[in-house]
Amino acid sequence: MPIIEDLTYIFQNAFESCGYDSSYGNVVESNMPEIQFQVNGALPLAKKLKMNPRVIANKIIDSLDDKLIFRELSIGGPGFINVNITDKYLVDNVNKLLKDVRIGCKKYKVQQKVIIDFGGPNVAKPMHVGHLRSSIIGDSLVRLFRFMGANVVSDVHLGDWGTQMGMLITELKGRSPELSYFDVEFSGDYLETSPVSIDDLEAMYPLANARCKADPNEMREALKATSELQAGRKGYLELWKHFVSISIQTLKNDFDLLGVKFDEWNGESTYHELIPEMINDLSEKGFVSKSKGLNVINVSEENIPPLILTKSDGSYLYSTTDLATIKDRVDSLNAELVLYVVDKRQALHFKQVFLAAKKTGISKETQLEHIAFGTVNGKDGKPFKTRSGGVMKLQDLIRMANQKALERLEEMGLGEQYSEDECVEIAKRVGLAALKFADLKNPRMTDYIFDLDSFMKFEGRTGPYLLYSAVRIKSILKKSNKLGLKPGKLIMPKTKEERELLIELTKLPDATLSAYKSREPSILCSFIYNLSQKINSFYAKNHILREEDDSQQESWLSVLELCLKQYELVLGILGITIPEKM
Repeated sequence: MPIIEDLTYIFQNAFESCGYDSSYGNVVESNMPEIQFQVNGALPLAKKLKMNPRVIANKIIDSLDDKLIFRELSIGGPGFINVNITDKYLVDNVNKLLKDVRIGCKKYKVQQKVIIDFGGPNVAKPMHVGHLRSSIIGDSLVRLFRFMGANVVSDVHLGDWGTQMGMLITELKGRSPELSYFDVEFSGDYLETSPVSIDDLEAMYPLANARCKADPNEMREALKATSELQAGRKGYLELWKHFVSISIQTLKNDFDLLGVKFDEWNGESTYHELIPEMINDLSEKGFVSKSKGLNVINVSEENIPPLILTKSDGSYLYSTTDLATIKDRVDSLNAELVLYVVDKRQALHFKQVFLAAKKTGISKETQLEHIAFGTVNGKDGKPFKTRSGGVMKLQDLIRMANQKALERLEEMGLGEQYSEDECVEIAKRVGLAALKFADLKNPRMTDYIFDLDSFMKFEGRTGPYLLYSAVRIKSILKKSNKLGLKPGKLIMPKTKEERELLIELTKLPDATLSAYKSREPSILCSFIYNLSQKINSFYAKNHILREEDDSQQESWLSVLELCLKQYELVLGILGITIPEKM
């Protein structure tokens, strides 16, 4: 049991034994340098009972007499209970972490079926900086939920079935009308290879989109092509398959650069055939009504507009597809929880869809959550773009980060003894750590400024700083092994810095559970950064490899082993890989 959880249990029992509500006995970390923990419940309890909070605090302290746990209990200020624990109690708890393969972290809701929907790129469009947050946050949540025991399915949910497909079809028809895909009477075999490359698609889409926006006739042709595609026109379906196939391969390459994998590569098209039956069923049950020629579901909540199922021409919207997706995930996959990791600007859309799914019974008992996040902005406070004003491709962003990492490593004289290939590989890990930690360290609802120079620093709250700290531990443990030194039994801490490090190590279980419950990887970022700070303070006062006391040296090596395990776990959940050397 984590120390804070254990202490909370003790103090809640103390409050209850004194005749008070046990909920006032929660223990928290202290922000005072000489105090380790605090119990603040006496103040609100005293206000409720109209008593002096110091009287209540003193009564609680008098009821506790466990000298194996408490080194000092005192009253601070108007009635805070200050708690300092004994070194023996602390070491006993750290020893439990050393012996536990999960480092004290319990599984939670084991085997719960969870679907995490993130990434969401579109076919024929390159991934750009706007996909960064969904990919990084979503991947971290997948890793966190799996660690906590959930049965997770990750789904990219491609945008592969909308009007952009019709735009691409009409654009290609204008360029190459002789292709058999456009001949409605063609009955032969279509080409096995795509008539266009991914570069062609990426060039075609913005031109087609601009043309459709400027010319209503062009838009009508694109909508007609989209309708015929969705109705099953053979030539258009074959073209669409080519578009999707070459796009997915490129997208997989992009996600590989981020270290992100998916279990499913479903798209909007996956659920298209489910929609007519779903709408008929909802209509028969009386959930569908007409509004200005549209088929809608009134979600029955003030200030929330109805969810549109079909437009006046019978075509579907994203909301229709999302509702069908929920139905399939509930009925076919037996999902108990579905997380949608999508920009906070889509909050209204998801509120409509979730309310409609609940009202109609489509979601049954399944919990649906929008994991919203803020935007990545430039130094001007606006969404991040290239110097020329365009949206930066994800590949270019990662390439830029890798190059900046290589420059920083050279500036610091790191990697001078390594080959060029080794330096490039280390730079890739440092660059990716810089991007991921810069994103995840922020509470996900906040916007943040993209500043690669700041991200790439080897000091402060950065990915490179954490990697350097972890590699330093690896280096010490390797050197100790070569010297024949082995980790041994933990002994009582002799310095304030060592004591604070041990306390920090006991906080991991709380950090993982808190991050899981709040869907906030930033909590793990704060934990691992604070741990790094404590480790570096510990180094400054204790010289491990030069220590002459064997038992002390063996104890410190055990502490470092535990530190490394926690680094590997937390950074792994954040999607960051520690290099062997730097």
